[in-house]
Amino acid sequence: MKLLLRIVVTALLVMVISYFMKGVVVDQFTTALIVAVVLGLLNFFVKPILVLFTLPVTVFTLGLFLLVINAIIILLCDHFVDGFDVDGFWPALIFSIILSLSQSLVYQLSGEGKK
Repeated sequence: MKLLLRIVVTALLVMVISYFMKGVVVDQFTTALIVAVVLGLLNFFVKPILVLFTLPVTVFTLGLFLLVINAIIILLCDHFVDGFDVDGFWPALIFSIILSLSQSLVYQLSGEGKK
């Protein structure tokens, strides 16, 4: 149940952020649900591999390269999901930062972040 709630919250945040942000387009809510699922799968399977391969760069930049990895994950999601369009690297980077911060805020306010 908690996983489904996280997917719906992420989908809602994707819709809201795309509404206010130029360069990111989501056609409809079902597309946002698919984006939330694909982002979760990419973060689970692909992101650890990218982090492992880029570990020296990540250490050298004191972790800031993880923002680039998040943008790459967003661009991969754009590639896999029809109806979700990101105009380039910089909109993907800004979108990933806003999405991460808003997810953290929502989970802290709901009490889910406290464990």
